[in-house]
Amino acid sequence: MTTDTDIAANLAAIRARIAEACIRANRDPGAVTLVAVSKTHPQEAVIAALAAGQTIFGENRVQEAQAKFPGLRAGHPSMRLHIIGGLQTNKARDAVAVADVIESIDRPKLAAAIADAMAKTGRRPDCLIQVNTGDEAQKSGIPRAEADAFIRAAHGEYGLPVTGLMCIPPVEGDPRPHFAYLRELAARHGLSVLSMGMSGDFEAAIAEGATHVRVGTAIFGHRPAPA
Repeated sequence: MTTDTDIAANLAAIRARIAEACIRANRDPGAVTLVAVSKTHPQEAVIAALAAGQTIFGENRVQEAQAKFPGLRAGHPSMRLHIIGGLQTNKARDAVAVADVIESIDRPKLAAAIADAMAKTGRRPDCLIQVNTGDEAQKSGIPRAEADAFIRAAHGEYGLPVTGLMCIPPVEGDPRPHFAYLRELAARHGLSVLSMGMSGDFEAAIAEGATHVRVGTAIFGHRPAPA
């Protein structure tokens, strides 16, 4: 079991690696934001990370985010929550209500549901378009061939506050061409946020211009076994 002390030490180690990767890439270490992915870990792990100075978190499931985070906001007003997992349209309103950033907008039906939820709630969390850079059938994300048109529609037709792009490269092979593609796609659309890179490849992502890296296992340890 990962202790509070482990989490604090892991966070310090990851921050040091981010800074070193930025220096190697001739980038300002302050230009890369660490998103601590707390999915499946208990609220106590989030509290330990908050105590160690971490304020930005990622959750895959809206229901889990609803259980963990609202009660912590009063004591931690700078905390920000990213929804990073695949999102069902029937969870759009809950996602808009709980999140500060939704990273997984990946299809027109979801974009429409998010836009409708924003109109009804008055909340407008930042949105990232998830791109399936490997065109993998089992993965979420807009396919490469449809990405340009969908990004334009998300801005125009749906009126979403799109600030950037997100991807999860294939497990096998070099992730850097995928990160480079996402960087070029974002530049084409004038988008500044690039959420790319996880525990195993975030240094390569930083070299290719990541502004946000999503790290879970290297901070919180392996996911708890299902009950």
